[in-house]
Order: sequence, then structure tokens, then C-alpha cells
Amino acid sequence: MAEYERRDDRRGDRGERRNDRNDNARKLAVPQQTQCRFCRRGEEYVDYKDIETLQKLLTHRGKIYSRKRSGNCAGCQRKVKNAIKRARFMALLPFTA
Repeated sequence: MAEYERRDDRRGDRGERRNDRNDNARKLAVPQQTQCRFCRRGEEYVDYKDIETLQKLLTHRGKIYSRKRSGNCAGCQRKVKNAIKRARFMALLPFTA
């Protein structure tokens, strides 16, 4: 019986060590951004004439980056989509590269 008790003690020690490592890893983690670039600036309207900003949200082939990649919230991503489409129609941005 003594052997089984020792094994249980060892498992308990290892488990505690693992938790300590996870706690340290959580402390070192970098906090994520909570708002997209347009929400941080407080912009209600994404201007289709602001080509520099819109080009950062396009690939070199002219495709729009996804929300996950660009970091936009859902509402701002829709505004960006419409602004890019307007800029393309006005020939400020290319449809394809």
C-alpha cells in the first residue's frame, strides 16, 4: 500500500508544478487589442478617398483582407468593404493587380 500512496504523492507534485508553469505563462502573455483601428480613432465613416488606409487593408493582388487578418470589428469591416468598392468604382483603387 505504501507504494500506491507514494505514486499519488508524486502525481500531485507534478500537477502542482504544471499549474505553476501555466500561471507564469499567463503572466508573460501580451494583451490583445480590444478595438479595431477605426474604433480607436473614433471614426464613424471610412472615407473612400483615404487611399493610404484602404491600401493597408488590401493584398498586393487587390483582395480585401479578412476581419481576422486586418483586425477590424464587424461593423467597421462592412464600412471598409463599401469604401473599397466606392474607391474601385471611382478608379482610385484597382479591381485586380
